[in-house]
Amino acid sequence: MATPDRATEPRDARPALPRLNEVMAALSTAVDIGMGMPIDSGLMVCRAAVRFGEYLGLEADLLQRTYDLALIAHCGCTAENHGLARLVGDEIEMRAHAGWVDWNDPKAMIRFMGGQMSRAFPAYELPVRLLRAMANQRVFKDGSRAICEVAQMLADRMGFDDTFRRDIASGTEFWNGKGFPGACGGRDIPTPARIVLLVQTAMAASHDAGVATALDVVRTRAGTQFDPELAGAFLPRAEELLSEPAGDDLWTQVLRLEPVPSPPLGDERLDACLRAMADFVDLKSPYLVGHSSGVADLAAAAAERAGLPANDALAVRRAGWVHDLGRVGISAAVWGRERPLSFDEWEKVRLHAYHTDRVLARAAYLRDLGGIASMHHERLDGSGYYRSAPAAQQSPAVRILAAADVFHAMTEPRPHRPALAPDQAVRELRAEVRAGRLDGDAAEAVIGAAGQPSRRRREGVAGLTAREIDVLRLLARGLSIKQMARRLVVAPKTVDAHLQHIYGKLGVSTRAAATVFAMQHGLVGPDPVTA
Repeated sequence: MATPDRATEPRDARPALPRLNEVMAALSTAVDIGMGMPIDSGLMVCRAAVRFGEYLGLEADLLQRTYDLALIAHCGCTAENHGLARLVGDEIEMRAHAGWVDWNDPKAMIRFMGGQMSRAFPAYELPVRLLRAMANQRVFKDGSRAICEVAQMLADRMGFDDTFRRDIASGTEFWNGKGFPGACGGRDIPTPARIVLLVQTAMAASHDAGVATALDVVRTRAGTQFDPELAGAFLPRAEELLSEPAGDDLWTQVLRLEPVPSPPLGDERLDACLRAMADFVDLKSPYLVGHSSGVADLAAAAAERAGLPANDALAVRRAGWVHDLGRVGISAAVWGRERPLSFDEWEKVRLHAYHTDRVLARAAYLRDLGGIASMHHERLDGSGYYRSAPAAQQSPAVRILAAADVFHAMTEPRPHRPALAPDQAVRELRAEVRAGRLDGDAAEAVIGAAGQPSRRRREGVAGLTAREIDVLRLLARGLSIKQMARRLVVAPKTVDAHLQHIYGKLGVSTRAAATVFAMQHGLVGPDPVTA
């Protein structure tokens, strides 16, 4: 199954393990997508919050806490999305403009919710839905509480201490004590939480309505939502702090801005972070709970069963944890659809693999994982997404992850169907192999790893099966696809699927190169049928 792909480079050519701030910055990007914000909004907030902290003369430990909080303050944003989507329609669209709404002002809340629902529902439904939303404000409060609790749990799993857990739990508390969850106010709110709330609210207002509006929001809410002293110090510097970065790209600036530079993560903490990211994704919908970790475990076991090197099997597991990061960018309403998806909904779904690649693309080690993770919906016949990559571009790791994702998803319930029994999922997986979409070796490794009876496949050099060697011999002798199909008594489409598998495993794309490989390895033997 070896192919020339960035995910199949020699292990010693791969970059070192990432630093914690690289992982957090990637998670921040996923949060931006999940909240409908412009990409790098979290990085913008981080940059502004740390620079504001520097103006205030904060010591290094407080600056570091501010830096960390700005990156992952909203890492619990996938909590309760399913219920929120049922109430308001597209919860991502709502959150895209909710960052500076004054939730303590009933008129402002009604005006905002009315505008949101007018985009999501027919006009005749609006009065009833708006009344229902206002009568169910508990949903919003419970959702805010859940976001805080989940964020604390994820921060704990990523290795942060109790002090930072308190910072993140206080991220939406107001100076007057009327924030969320309403557990504290005034100077009882940690300084990093007060700074980040001020900066991110101003940033959201500036993005939506301009700097002048952001200044007005800070000025009018000083003493209610915001610490009045911080608001007074922020206003003279607001235009500078809210401006677009100059010079190096924002990602590089934010990584360099870390007050107390962190060393590269060890394997154990990296795995803890990636597993936390998996659960962050799977909270998006009750239909996804446990999916990412389940796929990761199954794919890793299949990789070992298929004989991949230990480091490659580890990469498959880590890619499995983050393969669905892009799902957070699609509304929970779409993931919960019982009816067939519309064209527009399906186009959004197809983009989730692209979003995964985008989230992981800027940190070297994570980019390698993204090269595997973002291809989990690619198919050998080029019918997959988002790249429509041919077989030759799909590494063994990619093929195994794709098969594991398909199998695991089939054994989970979905809104439009119940979970399939394992034996039924096996039949469906093998049907995908026969259709030329999934790799047979990868599928059998997944089936065996799932505890189901797998077929022993006689393999030759480069993982070629006996039937693939038959096809390669005929190919080397110059037969056309139709001639090979008649000789082997199969459909031309089946021969074409075998050829795609062969080219992919050999890492070639032409008949001539495949013929040279066959001669080099002594595979041009007697005619496979007439001998």
